[in-house]
Amino acid sequence: MSQVPAADATLRILTFLASQRGPVPAAVIAGALDLPRSTVYHLLGVLQERGFVVHLPEAKRYGLGVAAFELAGGFARQEPLSLLGRPLLADLVDRLGESAHLAVLHGRDVLYIVEERAPRRPHLVTDVGVRLPAHLTASGCAILAALPKGQLRALYPDAASFVDRTGSGPKRYSELRRMLDRTAADGFSREDGGITAGLSSVGVAVRDHLGWPAAAFAVTFASSSRIDEVAVAAEVAKAAAELSRRIRGR
Repeated sequence: MSQVPAADATLRILTFLASQRGPVPAAVIAGALDLPRSTVYHLLGVLQERGFVVHLPEAKRYGLGVAAFELAGGFARQEPLSLLGRPLLADLVDRLGESAHLAVLHGRDVLYIVEERAPRRPHLVTDVGVRLPAHLTASGCAILAALPKGQLRALYPDAASFVDRTGSGPKRYSELRRMLDRTAADGFSREDGGITAGLSSVGVAVRDHLGWPAAAFAVTFASSSRIDEVAVAAEVAKAAAELSRRIRGR
């Protein structure tokens, strides 16, 4: 139980509103969070005054306000994923002796935000700021596997959505879906030569407090090396779990 119940209730309200498709009635908020209606109305009034909540009087509903959007902008500017993920990535590379990166989804691409190269390992085309087709990368597939099926289908509506680099990787939605189902079942993604022939990767998604895939860690190694993918994936999963914990503020 929180020692500051009003603050806890306020944050729960904001978190609930952020998870909804649109504004909702105060009664729905009170019921979902098991809070007294009087408390909910009082806190919503304060949040409305501060701009974190907007009230739609005709619809009798509440939604997130401009101040909440500004918080999201501040989050992006401060690049917490990069700052929190960099030491975890460095530790991962030190332990495995292979290169690794942290990436986020941007449309149908992954955007690399942290890259750590291991000494004397194969040259990589990835680097901070580089974008590559998500369905061809381990980090991208780890994130895609965690998306709702409707959103995934919207990202890949037809065969033209599938870019090809080396002849490896899915070329239609049914192939992608099977690959992502395997990723979900295994708990990690695999990529073998989809970006660079002779290089393979494994990836694990980093989830936020709502279970949404905020990013993914991936480790890359020579396909010819005798690396135990499952063992490597277990180490990547540890880093992903720790970053998930950190971005949740725990």
